[in-house]
Amino acid sequence: MEQVGTKNIHFQESGNQLLLQSGTHHYEIDHKKLPFRKIVLLNSSLVGYFLELDAGNLLVGISSPEYIFSEEIHQLMNEKKILNIGNEQKYEVEKILALKPDAIFTNYVASFGGTYDILKKNGIPVIFIDEYLEEKPLDKTKIIKIIGKLIGKEQQAAAKYAEIERNYNNYKNLAQKSAKKPKVLTNEMYGNQWFVAGGKSNLGQFLVDANAAYIFADNQDTKSVPKSFEEVFVKANNAEFWMNVGNHQSKKELLQINSQYAEMQVYKSGKIYTVSGKIQGSSNDYFERGTVRADEVLKDYIQIFHPEIFPNEALTYLKMLK
Repeated sequence: MEQVGTKNIHFQESGNQLLLQSGTHHYEIDHKKLPFRKIVLLNSSLVGYFLELDAGNLLVGISSPEYIFSEEIHQLMNEKKILNIGNEQKYEVEKILALKPDAIFTNYVASFGGTYDILKKNGIPVIFIDEYLEEKPLDKTKIIKIIGKLIGKEQQAAAKYAEIERNYNNYKNLAQKSAKKPKVLTNEMYGNQWFVAGGKSNLGQFLVDANAAYIFADNQDTKSVPKSFEEVFVKANNAEFWMNVGNHQSKKELLQINSQYAEMQVYKSGKIYTVSGKIQGSSNDYFERGTVRADEVLKDYIQIFHPEIFPNEALTYLKMLK
């Protein structure tokens, strides 16, 4: 049978079982146990998939709700239909067990091995869905097919993925027609190192597809790469855009982190964008709905680099610093 999913996480049918592989984790799920109807999420980053499938009502427990942007989820929590089951410092295992969920979905965190074991011993499947490992934006979107299969919304998930993929490729094709290819810098300093996006990372792919000249595009890394300020300063000469600069509220605030930014041409005369276009308290929709809606995120980058393509349209997830 054909595998459905991505390189990192995929499934295939095998007789009466669904064989799911997520990284090094393997699951044999009896079809009689599907679809899962009561689910606990230990990661707010997975919320967007459920919202895109109109399946927020299947969630019975969720961790760290302060990081969740969705009004729908907060409303369900206010109505006690979804319970707060703690946070990454301490999950409330007894509360989770009392909910009797069909399954728990979470990113894999090695230090929580003991907690996972307790949940598994009580008969609750713990399914690891590490969407953050996906290198390509549409592969991150494609995880909606995995979740759709597990919750009985396979057709809806396939249709949603097809819609997002179609939009994404249309936007990408429009961007590639532009004669301009602006020079772009990414990310920011942490301590004495500048963690730039790897050339093969998710963000690196967005920049390529938005027809930008990413200054570290030749880097083969799929994760962020530490550089010294001096290395970035030289390479970023004549950069027109500085993208994904955290959640800051002003250019001045950046200088409180590192006063050397003021020496950079891109700080003096370029355009600087954060990922704080849709934030509420500690929550940020770029890391929630934006995880799934690769098409909307790409459109934001294209609007910034090639404003003539989508004139007079507001950005969704990104925001210019002033």
